[in-house]
Amino acid sequence: MTWEALSIGGAFVIKPRQFSDQRGTFLEWFQESEYVDALGAKFSLAQANCSVSARGVLRGIHFADVPPGQAKYVTCVNGSILDVVVDIRIGSVTYGCWEMIRLDAVDRCAVYVSEGLGHAFMALEDNATVIYLTNQPYSPTHEHEINPLDPSLAIDWPTDIAPILSEKDSTAPTLAAMAEAGKLPYLMR
Repeated sequence: MTWEALSIGGAFVIKPRQFSDQRGTFLEWFQESEYVDALGAKFSLAQANCSVSARGVLRGIHFADVPPGQAKYVTCVNGSILDVVVDIRIGSVTYGCWEMIRLDAVDRCAVYVSEGLGHAFMALEDNATVIYLTNQPYSPTHEHEINPLDPSLAIDWPTDIAPILSEKDSTAPTLAAMAEAGKLPYLMR
């Protein structure tokens, strides 16, 4: 597998080697030694999640207080999604910038999202199945949302798919409102 840094510090796309024959395909979608080589530390697995979404479901932008933060290692095992990493770290040169990566059951890439970054995704087809590993368990008291349709972020979501958001995500504040409220993380150096 190869780790490629995205334009936002602390975010990577991971491209696995796939081995296919008449029986099907095999790949390693996570390997601790590769993680250590890329990030210089071990991944402390605290939770594994699975999300199955209908076409158009838009989840996020989610992030956790730092500390404790919550790093995510995300892949799509059925269907396809547009995965988005948003730099919400005060003091970062890429603050307010985002990067979009298509994850699907063909290329089988993964995305690593470090602590302090926002994360969202949109399902491009029914039954899009996303699994992700986290280094901290879900903690409702530390979890926050930013509206994924915030016009100041101008995320390039598909215009031919009507977004379906949860009540929590559709009423989430903008990035500017979260900054003004002092709810955003600072760039850790």
